[in-house]
Amino acid sequence: MEGTTEMEIEEPKSKKFGLKNSIQTNFGNDYVFQIVPKDDWSSVAVSLSTKAVKLYSPVTGQFQGECKGHSDTINQIAFSVSSSPHLLHSCSSDGTIRAWDTRTFQQVSFIDSGSSQEIFSFSFGGSNDNLLAAGAKSQVLTVSFLNLLVLFWDWRNGKQVACLEESHIEDVTQVAMSMVEVEEYVNACRYFIPSRDALFNCLVHFVPDNRNKLLSASVDGLMCIFNTDGDINDDDDLESVINVGTSIGKVGFFGETYQKLWCLTHIESLSIWDWKDSRNEANFLEARSLASDSWTLDHVDYFVDCHYPGEGDSLWLIGGTNAGALGYFPVNYKGARTIGSPEAIFGGGHTGVVRSVLPMSSMKGGPAQSRGIFGWTGGEDGRLCCWLSDDSTGINRSWISSALVMKSPTGRKKKRRNPY
Repeated sequence: MEGTTEMEIEEPKSKKFGLKNSIQTNFGNDYVFQIVPKDDWSSVAVSLSTKAVKLYSPVTGQFQGECKGHSDTINQIAFSVSSSPHLLHSCSSDGTIRAWDTRTFQQVSFIDSGSSQEIFSFSFGGSNDNLLAAGAKSQVLTVSFLNLLVLFWDWRNGKQVACLEESHIEDVTQVAMSMVEVEEYVNACRYFIPSRDALFNCLVHFVPDNRNKLLSASVDGLMCIFNTDGDINDDDDLESVINVGTSIGKVGFFGETYQKLWCLTHIESLSIWDWKDSRNEANFLEARSLASDSWTLDHVDYFVDCHYPGEGDSLWLIGGTNAGALGYFPVNYKGARTIGSPEAIFGGGHTGVVRSVLPMSSMKGGPAQSRGIFGWTGGEDGRLCCWLSDDSTGINRSWISSALVMKSPTGRKKKRRNPY
C-alpha cells in the first residue's frame, strides 16, 4: 500500500524559459546592478559597476547609447517623471542625483547633496508630484555614530525643502559596528553589497496610490511612514514605525490598493506587513531554507527580489544560485505561510550571481513586438540575458514554455532527496 501511495504523488511542474539572447555589457569583472524600463518600453536602462548607465532595445537587445558622469557607485536608476518620459534619473555615492536625456544621452540637470553625503535611493511623489525624496548617509561615521538622512527637494526648481535627521539615527547607533565587524557582515551579505559602505543603506519609496506617504527603510531594521503634506519634519510627520529587527535590503508594495508591504533583509529573511496599521502578516525567517526545500533540482543561495504581477494579492520570491540559475517561488503568507515550489525556472544564461530581474510579459504597456519575451536579467558576470516564453525560432530550445503560470492546485510536493 505504501508503494502505491508513493507512486500517486505528483510534483508540481515548473515552467522553464528559453534563452533568446545574451549580451556582454562590458569586459572584465564589471557588474550589472539594475535594469529599468522606459514607460513606452522603447528602451531599458542598465546601471553598471563602471559608474555608467547603458541603454538597450528591450526587443532586439541593440545598444542605443551610454550616460556617463558619476564619479562613484550608481545606487539606483529610474524613469520617474511621467511628464518627461525621456528623462532617466540616477543617484550615486558621489552625493548627486542626475537627470539624463535618453534621446541625446547627455546630462541635463543634477542635484548635489554635498560632498559629505552619499545617496542610496530616491523616489518622486508628494500630493502635487513635486517632491523628490532621497535616502542618504552622512560621511560622519565612527564606531559609535552613523547618521542616515531622508532628504527632500522640489524637483521642479532643485530647492531642498526638508531634511529628516532623527528618525533612524538612534537605532542606527545601536547597531554601528567596528571595522572588523563590518568586514564580517559584508562577507555574510556578500551577494548584494558592492562595497563596505553600501551596507549602510537608506531606502525611500513613495506609496503607490498614496502619493503623500513616504516609506523609509534602513540598516537599523526600521521602516518609517511619513506624511509629506505641508512642512516636513521629524516631530510632526512621522506617522508610524515598523521594527523588522535586522538590516533591511529591499522593500516593495503590493496588493489591490498597495496596502501590503514586503521586506527582504540582508540575512535573506522575508516579512509581509500591512503598512497602514503596522501589522505583521507573516515572517519567513528561514526563507532560503524553505525555498531550497521546495526546489528539488537546486539550492537557493540568495534572493534577488520579489515580484508582484500588478493585480490581486499574489507575490513571488525570486531566488538564485551562485551558478546563475533563478526560480520564481510563490509566497503563501496566509494560513499555512509557506514558500512553494518554483513556478518558473531560468537557467543557462548567467554564470554568476544575478542582481536584477525585469519581467516584461506581466507589465502593462509593453510593446506589441515583444510578444513572447518574458523579460531580462542582469548579474555579476556582466551579462544581460533575454528570456522567451513561447516557441519562437532562433532560441536556445533546451528550455521552452508557454507562459509563467500558476501551478495546479491539485499538485502535491514530493519529498526532496539529499544526493549526499
